[in-house]
Amino acid sequence: MRLITFCRQGLEEIGALVDKDRRIVRLQAAHQLQAGRTSLHLGSMLAFLKGGLPARDTAQAALEFALSRSPNDVLVERKEVELLSPVPRPESIREFMVFEQHILNCLRKFAMPRWLGALDEWLDGTFGRRATAAYRLNRLWYERPIYYKGNRFNVVGDGASVTIPRYCYAMFDWELECGIFLSKQGRDIQQEHARDYIGGYTIFNDFSARDIQAREMGGRLGPAKGKDFDGGNAIGPALVTPDEVPDPYNLVMRARINGEEVSYGHTQGMYWTFEQMIAYVSQNETVYPGRILWLWHRHGSRVRKRSPLLRAGDGALSEARRHRRAGGGTPRNPNQLYCWTRVIPTQTADWKIVWLDNSSTSPRRWRTQFLPIRRSIAPRLPTLITRRRFRSCSAFSRD
Repeated sequence: MRLITFCRQGLEEIGALVDKDRRIVRLQAAHQLQAGRTSLHLGSMLAFLKGGLPARDTAQAALEFALSRSPNDVLVERKEVELLSPVPRPESIREFMVFEQHILNCLRKFAMPRWLGALDEWLDGTFGRRATAAYRLNRLWYERPIYYKGNRFNVVGDGASVTIPRYCYAMFDWELECGIFLSKQGRDIQQEHARDYIGGYTIFNDFSARDIQAREMGGRLGPAKGKDFDGGNAIGPALVTPDEVPDPYNLVMRARINGEEVSYGHTQGMYWTFEQMIAYVSQNETVYPGRILWLWHRHGSRVRKRSPLLRAGDGALSEARRHRRAGGGTPRNPNQLYCWTRVIPTQTADWKIVWLDNSSTSPRRWRTQFLPIRRSIAPRLPTLITRRRFRSCSAFSRD
């Protein structure tokens, strides 16, 4: 089943996509007609995940009843409703870096000067990965699956419009990701039993304001405003149940911007498995249904060496499907996860971000660096450059 959460007449419901994703079965309404009562398992996607196999059986029976009888007001057109994230407010978000090429590219981009990153890529291709500086900087990653905690309140659904943050002027970025929702509570879960805790698979557009993230990461505490803004996590539309994805390590992953394919990958390239991640994150910690574990995959593209950044008006489509044959396949088929998001311009207020290095009180030792700024304040650059009396390393001001 491909299950979704949608809003209809101001109320949230869960449903199942049918008819090549053009129509939706309202599962609670179908079950009520079939059994004469409502089901707690079908009240929300979180309740469905907590219900485990009984909830899945109830949803499957309601779906089959609706398709066989086609009762009135149970099947609705997809275009008539607003799609939300499969779980509108996940219990928590853990984002893992499991693709080796992705983290190596991040190190070369953010932790090295440009010339050194280019040299490191050459060393990788000529002498092998173990000869590179990125590999040596990344040794800890090979010991355990590293993750950080995302913001569960910044989640939007498929087709949502995401506003570029006002403090992001030139580097609004995206990442193609897929992930799992947990459906069972557990602690100290063993790898051989971890697959039983997976309640469904989905896909994710993870957006980043790289302008500020690159600066924040210098504090060695992880991303802050580089990731935390409204709409930064676009999920869905569907939660695909495990019976539809018998082999999660045989999924093709693609990303398209304005219809052009810009990234390609395969889950076979995961260094850490879902089972290993579940086992690691549950060490001395209780995990709950509704928690989502993400896998970053942005780079490693066979299409472009350096994927483009997003601009206002762009449409970003991330998708994953079973690897059946080379090419072919419709863009939205029953075995596919996909997420489409449109980027809209930043709000109208103008912001400037001034970085000052106060390593010395002498004016000659001050260093001022500006992010790309709007044309409306470009004529004031000579005035801004002369401001050397700030005693903080970063100053934010609004025009």
